[in-house]
Amino acid sequence: MDNSLLISLSHQVASYRSMDVIANNLANLSTPAYQREEQTFQEYVTQVAPAEGQTGTQTLSFVQDAGVVRDLTEGRFDTTSAPFDLAIHGKGYFAVQTAQGERYTRNGHFTLDAGGQIVTSNGDPVQGDGGAITITPDDGDIDIAQDGTVSGKNGIIGKIRVVDFANERGLVKEGASLYAANGQSPASADNFTLHSGMLESSNVEPVIEISHMIEVMRAYQATATLTQTQEDLMRQAIDKLGAMPS
Repeated sequence: MDNSLLISLSHQVASYRSMDVIANNLANLSTPAYQREEQTFQEYVTQVAPAEGQTGTQTLSFVQDAGVVRDLTEGRFDTTSAPFDLAIHGKGYFAVQTAQGERYTRNGHFTLDAGGQIVTSNGDPVQGDGGAITITPDDGDIDIAQDGTVSGKNGIIGKIRVVDFANERGLVKEGASLYAANGQSPASADNFTLHSGMLESSNVEPVIEISHMIEVMRAYQATATLTQTQEDLMRQAIDKLGAMPS
């Protein structure tokens, strides 16, 4: 394949991948605590032999997919007034026990299950300093303090565990807002406040995402046009060569 076509193809693949990430961001616009993602790329430079009519080694620059990074900017807080909805202001993640082991999230949309445990919307128990936190009918109205202490009319019930990681970007995403530690050891977070009756919203800004989508579409169309032009030139050259008398 001609080098110019290879370069155009690398740009088209990059644009396609960017569009996929943007679409996923927009799809999670309403997911609490969803952290938008952005595709990153790097330039891959290689040296090739000169083409016919050229002299010296030729340098080609391709676009290479370098992965996705999360935007860790805190989303706005929306008031829900639900007694077990919690939003973390500052750094930190709630620890939850899943079937795959302990996982971490900033999505604080919690409820009580039939056994009185504080659980996520998937039914995973939210972890306190001593394990899952169970509320009984005798506890009456529940208060959750800014440091995570859960209290009822009979006193302190437990304390919601909020953890932090040395490399927050190293967490591995599982679902829209659930993360695995990826070998890191969670440490107790100490620079946060919890806000009950509130949820952290997604940090996706739809206007920015749509603007980005338009830019990516234009880039894709430009490279597609370049590819088509190259193919037309090759086709014309082949037709002319085929029409020459032998």
